[in-house]
Amino acid sequence: MSAFIAMLGATLVHFLWQGLLIGCATAVVLALLRNSRAEYRYLVACTALLACLAWPALGLVERLGNGAAAPGEAAGMMQFAVRNMVGNGQLIDLGAAVRSIVSVWALCAAVLSVRMALGLLWIERTVRRNASRHDPVQARWQARLSQMTQAFGITRQVRLRIVEVLASPVTAGWWRPVVLVPAALAARMPPDLLEALLAHELAHVRRHDYLVNLLQNVIETLLFYHPAVWWLSNRIRAERELIADDFAARQLGEPRRLALALSELERLQFSTHHLAQAANGGNLMDRIQHLMRPAPQALNWKAAIPMLGLALACVAIYAEATAAEATTAKNKTIKAVVNFDSCAKPEYPAAAVAQQRTGMVTLGFSIGADGKVKSSKIEKTSGHPDLDQAARTGIEKCSFIPATKAGKPVESSLKMVYNWNLE
Repeated sequence: MSAFIAMLGATLVHFLWQGLLIGCATAVVLALLRNSRAEYRYLVACTALLACLAWPALGLVERLGNGAAAPGEAAGMMQFAVRNMVGNGQLIDLGAAVRSIVSVWALCAAVLSVRMALGLLWIERTVRRNASRHDPVQARWQARLSQMTQAFGITRQVRLRIVEVLASPVTAGWWRPVVLVPAALAARMPPDLLEALLAHELAHVRRHDYLVNLLQNVIETLLFYHPAVWWLSNRIRAERELIADDFAARQLGEPRRLALALSELERLQFSTHHLAQAANGGNLMDRIQHLMRPAPQALNWKAAIPMLGLALACVAIYAEATAAEATTAKNKTIKAVVNFDSCAKPEYPAAAVAQQRTGMVTLGFSIGADGKVKSSKIEKTSGHPDLDQAARTGIEKCSFIPATKAGKPVESSLKMVYNWNLE
């Protein structure tokens, strides 16, 4: 097992408690901001989701930078002190499963990446396929969307495509944004209500929400195994829809019209499309109430009890993880390293040269905390006493960077092989 795989496995397991801490802290802050503007909750949720990516990424960089090159040392970091609740409190060593953990994670992340890429490719093909189609309805709505784009202060061209197979409106693209409108929606929804939904989509374009949504998908792909990531991402999408609703309502000057459009959308029962921003994201009834009659939200203490339990679990896991890493660092030993600048090539005994004697000798020697060789012995003789002694004389002239334990120099032992060869 390579050191990088071991470090990556340790990072993935550590994120279990890191993500719980981030999720619990964010839940508390969002509860305090429950009656504040959606922009504030959106910022908190986005910051928390970025922290979910940054914390393990920095941890991986730190682990690699610390030079824990031996897989065994990395495996020690995986000993999370997870208690066996059935037996006698034995520790479950996760180090043995690190390869399986990384393999399963990589496979699932690859599948999610392919799924995301296929969705983006589908949107691109759909846009190209409908670009050359001469549809008077599409042309009429494209003209209306261009007028609304100017009114919204958007300088980029926003394209509109009417698509047969789509279930709900979708906004995609950043540099060349496009709004995909289902053909059934264009045919069945009153024009003024469809215009309100287009205003909602333009709000996403104006705010560059597509880029944020792509980053969300990336984080979901990498950290798919943690519920806190999905919860934070769903909160971001819900708050983003509220923000877009407010922006569109201000531009239209008619919050009621957008609320009616959302009500009609719910009646038509369109499903949510998660690859980009859709007009029916989040809870439609909550969004309608937010537009028409926003009411203060009371704090639900019963719902907070599970979160408090999770917070206590996080603290316990964090304490165990910190203690495990401290124990590992305390017991960590780094072997002595020879300082080659101090070592001269051993002198070949003259008698051995004259008699063309060769051989290989294995030395065992001890190194003091000062880096000097204290003693040496022959572990395996070359068969010639003069060659053995020359090897011992050579090693005693070398100096070493001493071994360390818990960062302090300690005495250690090493072995070295001298190959006496006249060629």
